[in-house]
Amino acid sequence: MQIDLVTIFPDFFRGPLDYGILRRARESGLVEVAVHDLREFTRDKHRTVDDRPFGGGEGMVLKPEPIFECVEKLEVAPRAERLAKREAAKQSVILLSAQGSRFNQGMAADLAALDRIVLICGRYEGVDERVSEQLADREISIGDYVLSGGELGAAVIVDAVARLIPGAVGNENSTRQESFTLDSTAQAEDEDGGPSSTCGSGGLLDYPHYTRPAEFRGMAVPEVLMSGNHDDIRRWRRQKALEKTMRNRPDLLAGVVLTDEDKKLLAMSQRQRENDI
Repeated sequence: MQIDLVTIFPDFFRGPLDYGILRRARESGLVEVAVHDLREFTRDKHRTVDDRPFGGGEGMVLKPEPIFECVEKLEVAPRAERLAKREAAKQSVILLSAQGSRFNQGMAADLAALDRIVLICGRYEGVDERVSEQLADREISIGDYVLSGGELGAAVIVDAVARLIPGAVGNENSTRQESFTLDSTAQAEDEDGGPSSTCGSGGLLDYPHYTRPAEFRGMAVPEVLMSGNHDDIRRWRRQKALEKTMRNRPDLLAGVVLTDEDKKLLAMSQRQRENDI
């Protein structure tokens, strides 16, 4: 995959690109990341990238000329083609903006299936609207809050997307069993070929994880996880994922298809809570 980052602060990305899974993905050739300095596409001696908005208002707005010229130099498919033939084009030009659609795991998976994405990092009070209307095919926000610029959002998206590319993560089953992952059928096998006692997130938050030591400062690992009974472990993990989702992100349950077993596990959790009160 080719990822292009359009920014007025190219040095910002020296850190985020050089660690962990993203670094390994780049070194192995799975991902190529190019950072483009927007100021190199200005035409005045001051290398001006922003201006005051028509109609008045506070703050400065990124100008359209350098952004258009930068993206056009990248020779991506025309916007009309990207919109009309999204799957065939395999490319996307994305504007990072507080007004964009909220980024989620499903969107990360869609982007990971592309061959190329261009991320335009907004700044200041905003970006000339013609960039959104005539150049970008998507406008994305990483959350319901305002950042100083799109660089942090771009770094988040690059990381979330890169780790979903086949080969980027050592055990690919792990990316199917994480919070928000929609594939509820994920069932890995252990080294002996048996079930690994894990289950797909199915859109829920991930189940709790424990590691050695089995007892730490009086806090013991739940016995079921050391029982060796795969069915009991799977059931316990599903119940805890449901409980955590109900407690921290109940809004996610609206998009999850609950099985009869899920409903029984939720009812069991509710009874346990009532008994603890």
